[in-house]
Amino acid sequence: MKREDANAYLLNVERGLIAAFLFDEHIFTQVQDSLVVSDFLFAQHQKIIEIALELKLQNLPINAEFVASRIKDSKISEEDFAHIIATSPIANVAAYIKEIKTASIKRQLATLATKIASRTSDVSIESDVLLDEVEREIYAISSKSAHTEFQSVRSVIDSTLQEIEEMKKRGSNDLVGVDTGFAELNQYTTGFRSGELIIIAARPAMGKTALFLNMIQHTLNRGGAVAIFSLEMPATQLMFRMLSSLTSIPLQTLRKGELNDTDWSRLTETTQMLLSKSLYIDDGSSLTIAQLRSKLRKLKAQVPSLQVAVVDYLQLMRGGGGRSDSARHEEVSEISRGLKTLARDLEIPIIALSQVSRAVDSREDKRPQLSDLRESGSIEQDADVVLFLYREDVYAISTLRNNIEKIQNNPKDDQKDKDSLKKLQSKLEELRKKSIEPAEIIIAKNRNGETKTIRIQYNKPFIRFEDVANGARELPYEPTQAKIDVAPVQVVPI
Repeated sequence: MKREDANAYLLNVERGLIAAFLFDEHIFTQVQDSLVVSDFLFAQHQKIIEIALELKLQNLPINAEFVASRIKDSKISEEDFAHIIATSPIANVAAYIKEIKTASIKRQLATLATKIASRTSDVSIESDVLLDEVEREIYAISSKSAHTEFQSVRSVIDSTLQEIEEMKKRGSNDLVGVDTGFAELNQYTTGFRSGELIIIAARPAMGKTALFLNMIQHTLNRGGAVAIFSLEMPATQLMFRMLSSLTSIPLQTLRKGELNDTDWSRLTETTQMLLSKSLYIDDGSSLTIAQLRSKLRKLKAQVPSLQVAVVDYLQLMRGGGGRSDSARHEEVSEISRGLKTLARDLEIPIIALSQVSRAVDSREDKRPQLSDLRESGSIEQDADVVLFLYREDVYAISTLRNNIEKIQNNPKDDQKDKDSLKKLQSKLEELRKKSIEPAEIIIAKNRNGETKTIRIQYNKPFIRFEDVANGARELPYEPTQAKIDVAPVQVVPI
């Protein structure tokens, strides 16, 4: 079809849809939910849509009389409006909306093609930057809806009241977003909500990876899909940890393959359950923020049930360009801003693990603070929730080892030193054998709630964090409390 013929056809389609809602204003709700002003090709039709939106905001009728009274000062001629009024009512409103939307998308793609042609001729632009721009533009076109423009205070209030009403129906349920797996953490955060950037930070060996694996088990259990970008360890190592947590088979037993018949039965059951879950793991050791955006957009398009994405960990990512180490803080800032923007675009929470600076180790109280986040203050700024993971026993073991080493490196061969060494070694052995350790999740930032220190426990043999039942630390743990009801894992590249 020639452009002139296509435009003539679209002119009649747009007239037909406008005529439909002028005769029956209830149809305008369908139009408003599916189209934006710019989806209409002709300026006079765009103006009528704007007038209709104004009438709706003022709670006035949307009909020919009210629209006609407001077009006198516009560029709409009486003849154009008469043609619209004279158009016969249409029966299939959805088909007309689809035609207008399709034509609008094609125009946007044509504009983008022109822009791409211009940008590719610029030798100063790197190819990965250009690819990211193109993918971002295409994703914006494909996901664009009527709510991408300004919202009136009325529509915002309506949405807010609707959310409050939904919360009222939930009763005393603290959970609104994605289940964190920890009752008290759910209470203070209401779960991880769509569009949020959640930072889980700690010093090495505190168990950041184990914590997020425990968290996502609850999302998988409810049928949600999870994407993991594991830059630090391969997918098989993540699976070892998850299987140990779910089966209550010690990690070292799994690694050595020293399984009895009961263990094999439990492992087989759990892996079968996991095979029914939507878990996607990308374990490439190198990842830029542009690559992550591209992969997550594609996965979200393919798997609409995607509920949460995890990056392990943020400091191993790279920004858009090859910056020097001196500008590393700028690169991390770019990454954290990119993650926050992506969370909002995809309407999912993104969990990013982060390292904490060594300054913590030199303090008497070694609990991390917001100022300890490594390489960029923008992580604190961009994050909606910042959680610090802290285990006192990790530092206690480290201190004991250092003191033992000092005595052994400087032996005085007196009884006092021997007694001290024996006591230290005994204490170290006691801590090593301890299966349940106290742990804390410190909510250092909570954009929509309180800050709080939550006491949990670490079940060391099974690499598993748990709620502390009834305030006790060393209670027996039933594997069924954490086991996923249903097993995959689709360990596939994203």
